[in-house]
Amino acid sequence: MSEPFVTKPVAYQRKDFGWFSPLTTRWADNDIYGHVNNVMYYSYFDSTANRYLIEQGGLDIHDGPIIGLVVDSGCSYFAPVAFPDQLEGALRVAHLGRSSVRYELAIFRPNEQHAVAQGHFVHVFVDRQTRQSVAIPDQLRDALAKLLME
Repeated sequence: MSEPFVTKPVAYQRKDFGWFSPLTTRWADNDIYGHVNNVMYYSYFDSTANRYLIEQGGLDIHDGPIIGLVVDSGCSYFAPVAFPDQLEGALRVAHLGRSSVRYELAIFRPNEQHAVAQGHFVHVFVDRQTRQSVAIPDQLRDALAKLLME
């Protein structure tokens, strides 16, 4: 039986993103193989997107009436990184719906043009109490629209 055909993605470039955030690797991020473990990239993505939502979109993660729940995610890896590397998370918006947003993210070494890893995740915004989907508030929508891919 032959293996299914899988197309390897092409690494995103720095020029494809409109917002960057510094990321610091930690000793605990490394695995037994001496590089940052694959699951840590999801944490880097989450930190990058949520920093933007808080700083640019006014999202109140502690007491606000809405929260974002991740309903889909994925990641591709191109080059290893390890503690104590300094990194940058990059963010853009691929789709902006009524209550959901699909982010595309990448991790770069400073001054490098190609991502060491890239991925996506989808947030659905819901009422904090009922967990029912809600429309993205105007301030947050405006901030997300600034990063919408053309």
